[in-house]
Amino acid sequence: MRMLLLAVMLVTTARAEAVDPGPLPEFTNRSDEGWFNSAPLVVDDLRGQVVLVDIWTFGCWNCYRSFPWLNALEQRLSGEDFRVIGIHSPEFAHEKDPARVSAKIAEFGLHHPVMLDNDFAYWRALGNRYWPAYYLVDRRGSIRHVHVGETHEGDARAVEIERQIRALLAEPS
Repeated sequence: MRMLLLAVMLVTTARAEAVDPGPLPEFTNRSDEGWFNSAPLVVDDLRGQVVLVDIWTFGCWNCYRSFPWLNALEQRLSGEDFRVIGIHSPEFAHEKDPARVSAKIAEFGLHHPVMLDNDFAYWRALGNRYWPAYYLVDRRGSIRHVHVGETHEGDARAVEIERQIRALLAEPS
């Protein structure tokens, strides 16, 4: 059983793929209470920017161990047309509580907009299956790359994601 679990972990943590450009789905939560660090957003608000959509849940160790890298990435790219949007899709019932989500956002030092996806509508719109998952979106609103798994500053996935972001930033609007 341990070997099977290890094999599954290796496969899911190593997943990265280029995708045929498809549009970023419209955000599914439109309520003020369903967004943290921002008023509700629509995809058109992000046009002209490169966006990293981070699918996470606060009970996921792989998710929260990735936040130091994500925060550092945001800081490095703070002068660029780059934006992170978090999507909190809870695995367990206790993770649906907005007050708990808000407390975890503060604990993890997240300053980017985070949408609460308690009904998994956005998860399904993306066809997502993993925590954490990172969707890289170009300036025109097309998903160009998907990465899955815990990511740390300086590891191969982090280097590749930043390379892809910089390449998307270099593309014309």
